[in-house]
Amino acid sequence: MTKLAHSELIVLLLSISAMLIISRIVAELGKKLKLPVVMGELIVGIILGPTILGMLYPDFFNFLFPHTGNVPVAMDGIFSLSVIMLLFVAGMEVQLSVVLKQGKIAIYTSLFSMVIPFFTGFAVAWFFPEIFSISTDPHAKLLFALFFGTALSISALPVIARILMDMNLFKTNIGMVIIASAMFNDLIGWLIFSFVLSLTNGSKVEHMNIGYTILYIVGFGLFMLTIGKKIIDKTLPWMQTKLSWPGGVLSISLGICLLSAAFTESINIHAILGAFIAGIAFGDSVQLKEQAREIIHQFVTNFFAPLFFVSIGLKVNFIENFDLQIVLIVLILAYVGKVLGAFIGARIGGMSRNHSLAVGFGMNARGAMEIILGTLALNAGLISKPIFVALIIMALVTSITSAPLMRRFIN
Repeated sequence: MTKLAHSELIVLLLSISAMLIISRIVAELGKKLKLPVVMGELIVGIILGPTILGMLYPDFFNFLFPHTGNVPVAMDGIFSLSVIMLLFVAGMEVQLSVVLKQGKIAIYTSLFSMVIPFFTGFAVAWFFPEIFSISTDPHAKLLFALFFGTALSISALPVIARILMDMNLFKTNIGMVIIASAMFNDLIGWLIFSFVLSLTNGSKVEHMNIGYTILYIVGFGLFMLTIGKKIIDKTLPWMQTKLSWPGGVLSISLGICLLSAAFTESINIHAILGAFIAGIAFGDSVQLKEQAREIIHQFVTNFFAPLFFVSIGLKVNFIENFDLQIVLIVLILAYVGKVLGAFIGARIGGMSRNHSLAVGFGMNARGAMEIILGTLALNAGLISKPIFVALIIMALVTSITSAPLMRRFIN
């Protein structure tokens, strides 16, 4: 059995502590400038990664973040666990009852804000693959086109919720339409993306029955959101009163998250989807105390989230892989597709022109979800590093500009 050597354990502990401490300091400084916390964590990753530390002090960079041996394997396991936990927390933000209450406006907004950017991104990637240096092989081109369409259609529910709360719009009609539409976007978008990821491994695809896989995941989703949710509703009061507080709820909820992730991974659908569905089942329970929800959220976002977002900067040299043409194309497609789609949906649903535009810019915030999606795609070999860098920039720009552009059309 391979174990971490004494020196390797020291390096692992040093690298994790550096990522946590420095990211917290930079994030706190960023908050004073009203920058998203995730931006501070990404900046730390760029500083500690090959872009800056690797260029200025390559020996120290290779010591702190080695590319060979057991340390990178251990780090990869920690980062995989981090993204699973992040999707669990994102799922807990989805409240299906809110989606249903908003009626036709939310349905039209969510539908058009997914369909238009998806087909816009798919068409550009399919007909102009040379722009992104994608192979003309039909299978590779199809996978990238599916991914690119999904990347442009997904929103970032946690970022959107925070923006709406900061603007005191969360419980207004506009806020509820945006939240409900973003919830539906995330649910469908992650389902599509998880399926695309399952198709990236050719050897698995040849030997698996895709029909059975779809049947399994639909069955799992229905079970978790109906029977599973009822079981959670029945047992949560017992867990919250009879077990140690808050350790009991924390242990069992995260344990179910990992069981769900293991199940979807076992049927060749990425583990993130299982975690996301488990998060919806837990978060949508009326029995879950707000304090328990906050404890889970704080634990994940203050330990796992910094490790994951800092690790992004360790993967890529952002200067070497910056391609202005790809960045501009991604930004233009992101704004036009999402804002236009949400605007059309809201207008059909009966909202005014200005409020429909406000909904469009509110839905356009991508933030953490886009970054997670891009990282998984890079790890799976779906996209190149320049495209990955463009997606990160797009996620940050859309998140920063969402609030001021919304404010312009509401006031």
